[in-house]
Amino acid sequence: MSGNVHFVELPCSGSPHKIGLVTLNNEASLNALTFDMLVSLKEQLTLWHDDDELVCVVLEGEGSKAFCAGGDVRTMYSVMNESSEADIEAFCSTYFSVEYECDYLIHTYCKPIIAWGQGIVMGGGMGLYMASSHKVVTPDSRLAMPEVSIGLFPDVGATWFLNRLDQGIGLFLGLTGTMVNATDAIALHLADHMVLVNHRESLLEQLQVADWDCVEDTYEVVTEILEGFDSQVETEKPPAQITPYFNHIQHACAAEQLPDVIDRILALAGDEAWLVNAKSSMTSGSPITAHICFRQMTQYQQLSLAECFRLELVLAVNSSLLGEFKEGVRARLIDKDGEPNWRYSTIEQVDVTCINQLFTSIWDDESHPLAKLGHY
Repeated sequence: MSGNVHFVELPCSGSPHKIGLVTLNNEASLNALTFDMLVSLKEQLTLWHDDDELVCVVLEGEGSKAFCAGGDVRTMYSVMNESSEADIEAFCSTYFSVEYECDYLIHTYCKPIIAWGQGIVMGGGMGLYMASSHKVVTPDSRLAMPEVSIGLFPDVGATWFLNRLDQGIGLFLGLTGTMVNATDAIALHLADHMVLVNHRESLLEQLQVADWDCVEDTYEVVTEILEGFDSQVETEKPPAQITPYFNHIQHACAAEQLPDVIDRILALAGDEAWLVNAKSSMTSGSPITAHICFRQMTQYQQLSLAECFRLELVLAVNSSLLGEFKEGVRARLIDKDGEPNWRYSTIEQVDVTCINQLFTSIWDDESHPLAKLGHY
């Protein structure tokens, strides 16, 4: 899968300051992130991080369909399907390390980053999006962590950001892979601002004419500019779907055992398409993924951001070696038969030893590829 990233420096009026515009350019694959794209993105953001004239970054996807639909799982499938265990471990360790380093850099960036989340924002795209200081949705945005469908797990920092949503919501999103619309994204604190698609150019213009020379807090300036667009979107907001079920979802996900959580979600009353799809995705998804997600959301809430990424790298490489991830990608994206042959047929059949092994690091603390994350 080919793809690249375009970088433009937009000049600001009457000053040496500039706005960095980043466009993920892999439109044919809904701007999915290749390894080379991640390397380029990380390198340029690092350069801009140290550029005193660069005051703000806007991160967007090419085209109208997607901000970013995820990582390059097709290439991962090829590696998992054709390579030795050693080569799989090497490739996936490298790919996921760079991806998580890029996400961490955005989380800890010293300047505002506006994520223009138009269209689909999923998986690896959510990693970039949720790391950004100012998360923008447009009325057509759809956000999701759909890894349960492909036998992976909510990664790219999801152990951190899903655990910081209201109690139970992160677990529900991870278990079901539910698509969240723009209105619900704001209500659930997955997004900060809703802006009309045709206001993108005006947003860039306002960033360029802001008086950055007299600014003490660049984050506050960006927030004020975005708030100016919020009121102009009222008539375009999609109707809330998840929010009316908020209390019921929280109750369902408060159960202490995973099978009980599943049963309570299945018992949610309603025939709305989003809820039917959520239940279907959960029941047809990987039982192993469900167990990983449940453990992420119930046992790792206290980890630091860097610790979350170190844990997820362990899970990602181990999942790549297990075979569940490969089978999920085959069924959903390669052969598209929609019938993955999961290792276990039900949640109850999953061997806890298998889950324990997935959480067991293949590295010691010093040799972990992300050992220095958070220490520099």
